[in-house]
Amino acid sequence: MNVFASLPSRLRQVAAVAVLLAAAGAGAACSKEIGDSCFINSDCDINGLRICDNAANGGYCTILGCDYDTCPDESVCIRFYSGVFENRPCDPATEDALNDGTDDCSLDEVCTLTGKCAVRTTEVRYCMRRCGDSGDCRDDYECRDEELMIANGGEPLPAPEQSIDPEGHKFCAEAP
Repeated sequence: MNVFASLPSRLRQVAAVAVLLAAAGAGAACSKEIGDSCFINSDCDINGLRICDNAANGGYCTILGCDYDTCPDESVCIRFYSGVFENRPCDPATEDALNDGTDDCSLDEVCTLTGKCAVRTTEVRYCMRRCGDSGDCRDDYECRDEELMIANGGEPLPAPEQSIDPEGHKFCAEAP
């Protein structure tokens, strides 16, 4: 039975338009996840938060400026440092630890996975797709474990007073 048949013609037109708009809105609510390919920001956008990083091969849907607990479930906040540093050595496992920690880096620096102090203001953060292995990533992308993070960049942003846990926070990034 057609539910619109008993309505006056003008009201049927309004009801039909409302149904079409609702269907279009439902389709628009489905958007890409972190790490998906993209061309422009609107390919990734949910409420204006996600962007398309076109520097990555095929684009990469991401959120810029994340914190340790602000990325969507399929992703993790990863920090990158914009520059090469030949700074003081440090131990990421003990730097700033509460008990028997070391303080090799100054207050405006952070101890990276590479074992060097990096200036905090050079840090850029992105939500990156979580993975267990490279099969979870797109073609031409790798699942970065600790070894690949040290070799190719990026490391998980730890919660305050926590040390970096690279194995628990692997992420998909473009393979070099």
